[in-house]
Amino acid sequence: MKQYLQSYKFPILLFTIFIDLLGIGILIPVIPQLLANPASSQYLFSPSLPLSTAYIIYGFLAAAYPLALFLAAPILGQLSDRFGRKPILVISLLGTCVGYFVFAFAIITKNIPLLFLSRIFDGLTGGNISVAQAAIADITQPENRAKSFGLVGAIFGIGFILGPYIGGILSDPAVVSWFSAATPFWFTAILSFCNALFVFFFLPETHLVKNPSLAISWNKAFRHIARAVTLPSHIWLFVTLFLFQAGFAFYVSFFGVFLIDRFSFTQGDAGYYFAYVGFWIAFAQAVVTRLVARYYAERAVLRVSLFATGMMVLILFFPTATWQLLAVTPFFALFNGLSQANIFGLISRSAHQSKQGEIIGISSSVASLAQAIPP
Repeated sequence: MKQYLQSYKFPILLFTIFIDLLGIGILIPVIPQLLANPASSQYLFSPSLPLSTAYIIYGFLAAAYPLALFLAAPILGQLSDRFGRKPILVISLLGTCVGYFVFAFAIITKNIPLLFLSRIFDGLTGGNISVAQAAIADITQPENRAKSFGLVGAIFGIGFILGPYIGGILSDPAVVSWFSAATPFWFTAILSFCNALFVFFFLPETHLVKNPSLAISWNKAFRHIARAVTLPSHIWLFVTLFLFQAGFAFYVSFFGVFLIDRFSFTQGDAGYYFAYVGFWIAFAQAVVTRLVARYYAERAVLRVSLFATGMMVLILFFPTATWQLLAVTPFFALFNGLSQANIFGLISRSAHQSKQGEIIGISSSVASLAQAIPP
């Protein structure tokens, strides 16, 4: 029986990451309708509230989760080193479950402070991905880790495709009369709870050498940032990572608002669009990146892909018809996918094997902070 369960460690961990990404993706088409579209029947603010104020509140809400995650994820990582991956992963999944239940209730009651509380709570307990990745590293031989994390990248892509699609469908009363903006969050909360039960009952502990005496550094996130700016061999890579993640955070957070303003997109329309973006990003990471890597090193690819991504974002604001938007989007997504894959690959390859854990931790903190500031 034990050997049977051992073979299921990796699929369970991949499913855990998938559920987390699914929940994040579900938010993308729904929240702009709630806080930035007065024409929507699901708009939470009073019509008398200036739209500019609604945009500001929306930005702060979008920043709440990544900022809380920035503070908490390094602490949860240390706790998983001290007590094991499994208990911390279960707690994180239950935190995600509670966060989405509260978020759905806040939508129904139009309680804006409760929306913030739910996102902050989810962020503070949201070590799902980082702890699951640490568990994958525990059970994977060093020579197979590239393949394992390649599958993790594929799961990211699938989550970004299905999340917006499911969010758009489940929140649209035109699809089923009793669907509302709260429905996708009930759905994700239930999935997270089932995932927590699955991990609790079926996932064996992967971190077999625990360190109960490990001292927890509560300001680890800030120490990561301080370390990032004092590593001469990596500082410009971290600056590049920060700027790239910040730009993508602007896009994910506010392009939905632009789609409402320019094209009068509903949540269903936005769900289809961002699923379309996710498909092309996943295609870039799974197919195009491998083809390009045969001929060019990461640094050479990034010199082109980062510049091209920025230019394509500018071009995205020119279309005045939906077909024009859909024609331009694949080029943006392809260059974005190339940039994502190669920037993390370059950071990892630039570090000695003995420093991989530290560099990955710093990279995660830099990326989380970059995702919090733009909104």
